[in-house]
Amino acid sequence: MELIYFATAFVCGFGIYQLKLPPLIGFLMAGFILNLAGYKSTELLETIASLGVTLLLFSIGLKLKISNLMKPQVWAPATIHIILSSALFSGFMLLLGVFALPLFVDLSWQSALLVGFALSFSSTVFAVKVLEERGEMASLHGKIAIGILVMQDIFAVIFLAVSTGKVPNIWALGLIVALPLFRPIMYWVLNRSKHGELLPLFGFFFALVAGYSAFEFAGLKGDLGALIIGMIFAPHKKAGELSKSLLSLKDILLVGFFLSIGLSAELTAHSLVVALILVLIIPIKTLLYYILTNLFKLRARTSLLTAFSLANFSEFGLIVCAVAASSGMVTSEWLAVIAIAVSITFVIASPLNKRSNELYVKIERFLLKFESKTRLAEELPVNLNDTKIVIFGMGRIGTGAYETINATHPDVVAGIDIKPEVVDKHVKRGRRVLIADATDPDFWQRVNHSHVEMVMLAMPKHMQNIFALEQLQASGYKGQVTAIANYPDQQKELEDMGIDSTYNFYLEAGSGFAEHVKQTLFP
Repeated sequence: MELIYFATAFVCGFGIYQLKLPPLIGFLMAGFILNLAGYKSTELLETIASLGVTLLLFSIGLKLKISNLMKPQVWAPATIHIILSSALFSGFMLLLGVFALPLFVDLSWQSALLVGFALSFSSTVFAVKVLEERGEMASLHGKIAIGILVMQDIFAVIFLAVSTGKVPNIWALGLIVALPLFRPIMYWVLNRSKHGELLPLFGFFFALVAGYSAFEFAGLKGDLGALIIGMIFAPHKKAGELSKSLLSLKDILLVGFFLSIGLSAELTAHSLVVALILVLIIPIKTLLYYILTNLFKLRARTSLLTAFSLANFSEFGLIVCAVAASSGMVTSEWLAVIAIAVSITFVIASPLNKRSNELYVKIERFLLKFESKTRLAEELPVNLNDTKIVIFGMGRIGTGAYETINATHPDVVAGIDIKPEVVDKHVKRGRRVLIADATDPDFWQRVNHSHVEMVMLAMPKHMQNIFALEQLQASGYKGQVTAIANYPDQQKELEDMGIDSTYNFYLEAGSGFAEHVKQTLFP
């Protein structure tokens, strides 16, 4: 049965991808198509979906630092948003109940508040998938969005603990004591796992056993355990490699999650109509995110892209409603309503996020009227005076290019990267590296590149280089541009856009190695 499900998901995902839309829309469609054909979710599929979400939270933890959650622009908007949106959405539903609309008329103020609380959450799965596809997990708006989602997850865990009467037991104290003590041992095991097939198995073990199972045993939510174990490993130098080793497995398992949403919904005329009505409040939810993040000194673009990443309903809404339905606070039909509403908002938010930069450019002048005049350190203007060569993306390739150029032409090259920790590392080593987002239209307006003769695009994601090239061309840059690519079709796409030269990393790495050998043997 599961083979049919995943085959249908592939066909739908492939078809949607040809329309230049994210495949996850196709996975959701596959779930609804199978549902209409009479298929239902199975125990194995639910297990696969649960594993996918657990690994996702573990992966988020690997990239998350506690200091990010402590920033006012994260915890304050998250807290205020969940309070305001819960109140607004519950009031809206009670108002609809006055007009005797189906399902709404049966809501008490307590049940309306509970459903409003469920609708206030945004989807962690969706946001992470979108940010990963765009290569923006390390961007400021990506980190703000993930931080807000983690805060929401904490609120959800607290709610579930209170509503289900599931309180931490005596073993929870043991966990608090044991985790710091066992951290050096966990790091030692990670170091000894090296780089092969043992590494993803290491992640699987610590996410599901040391994380999920241990926390469940202690009376805490298992998914929270996976997130916290991931955060413990976040400072380790191999955290990034561990996250990459789990990427393909996590993506496959998450297909099960998207399928299960469509398969689990009880499709009725009433539930579909109510879901469509609830989708109408998404603009209000998105606007609230924008206003609240803007109040905490984020630039207009950062606030807008953060809001777009969160412009959906969450899978946590299904969990909250399931708890409410089991206690008789709402009817079981509300589960179908939330499932349909979640799916519809995913479909709407996918193209919205794909074209977020284009939309920002169109409404930029209007948004700038409400932008705070005070800038955060991460969003200060970039100075490129006397720079002849600029390298975007200071990973291994960008760093190698910087060192090679700087050895013969010092003081003419500068590197730019989106990650503060990467920039700090390079600055400490004496390199001229600045923090900025090459895909940000505002960056190209704030920077003077009239003296720059060459731009090298060495960012790891192909779409990042595409976006940067588009913004560079739109800014009137007349110098040379070169970029890296992983595949021939990516090279062709860049060349069709008018780039001067491309470097195929995989094909030309062998040539570089051969050149090194020649210089060693025949100096």
